[in-house]
Amino acid sequence: MKQNNLLDRLFLVLIGIFLYAPIAVLIVFSFNATSSRTVWGGFSLTWYVELFQNDALMEAVQTTMTVSAISAVIACIFGTAAAIGIHSMRRKSRSVVMAVNNIPLTNADIITGVSMSLLFGLAITVWNGSLGDLLGISWSMGMGTLVIAHITFNVPYVILSVLPRLRQLDPNLFEAAQDLGATNLQAFYKVILPDLMPGIINGFLLALTMSIDDFLISYFTAGTRVSTLAMEIYAMARRKISPEINAISTLLFVSVLLLLVIINIRQARQEALRKRQKANLQ
Repeated sequence: MKQNNLLDRLFLVLIGIFLYAPIAVLIVFSFNATSSRTVWGGFSLTWYVELFQNDALMEAVQTTMTVSAISAVIACIFGTAAAIGIHSMRRKSRSVVMAVNNIPLTNADIITGVSMSLLFGLAITVWNGSLGDLLGISWSMGMGTLVIAHITFNVPYVILSVLPRLRQLDPNLFEAAQDLGATNLQAFYKVILPDLMPGIINGFLLALTMSIDDFLISYFTAGTRVSTLAMEIYAMARRKISPEINAISTLLFVSVLLLLVIINIRQARQEALRKRQKANLQ
């Protein structure tokens, strides 16, 4: 048993090294004083200074944060409403809808990106050829299509975050609030929504993380006028791997890591709170 435990731990360590050694090298060389990718020239913050002086990258960061924030907020609204509707369905209907909801999660990003690009292209052609000429308003791929694409792949994550909170609610809670004189809206906003808020916040953080991290779907739906941070890094890497890429990749990795840590801490606290509440009821 002890030998098996030792082998299991060794195997886990090797997996960790295999997964995170390249990221560790990237982070270390983001502080390299020279532009070499193999020779350490001393500690320096030069590449971080040059990073913040790069207008193209800073504009990409602004675009990424704007798209991520807008799409995460809208996805939380749509996802919460969808989760409430799914929760109220019968078992068979709920199973079918959940299977459809899980397709974007398991589908390859490149398929989603190409299909959405084709859909937007068709919609833009129809709009510019009919309503656009009539109203004098043209439409093209850009910030709007990028936000719509991010909302589309973020909604399933919000649904999966909110549904567990709905299952934990007392089914008679809404009617009890109505019996005490609350209207339908008051019962939802003052009773149901506060209980759902932890799941909504988790869904928001997860959607924000997925939006910041996305490349393929953004690449196919952003058009030529808008560039996200991941797209800008890809363009820089195709020309030359600059140490600025190491710096921005380090900041991106740390940001996503912090968001994931916050999500996990919140889930752990919620689980501990549920266990204490169950123990007090018993």
